[in-house]
Amino acid sequence: MKYYHEKTLENVSFNEAIEKVTAALKEEGFGILTEIDVKETLKKKLDEDFRPYKILGACNPPFAHKALLAEDKIGAMLPCNVIVQQTEKGIEIAAVDPVASMQAVENKELEEIATEIQARLRSVIDSL
Repeated sequence: MKYYHEKTLENVSFNEAIEKVTAALKEEGFGILTEIDVKETLKKKLDEDFRPYKILGACNPPFAHKALLAEDKIGAMLPCNVIVQQTEKGIEIAAVDPVASMQAVENKELEEIATEIQARLRSVIDSL
């Protein structure tokens, strides 16, 4: 089972892709809680050059709340990460598949929440 959904955008800049994915996430009720600039971090910490690569920590508060009520340790798997990276083919956007990532947690209520989030994140990727 694949643990992510992805799409490659052509003819957009890296920053335009960030804007597009952020707007698409907002349409599905997600906000960005964290933004990790991997390129900048690797340069600062290791003096290594790396391609443009950002990790966006997306959160849908009502669903995060439901998930936390259903499974108190699920915060270890939140927020839902979405990556934006430069590839040879264009700008790739990939979102975690919460159903795949939460398979080890045997909780029927959480499975239903993960399925809904999966559909919303797929919608985000498909809309780009």
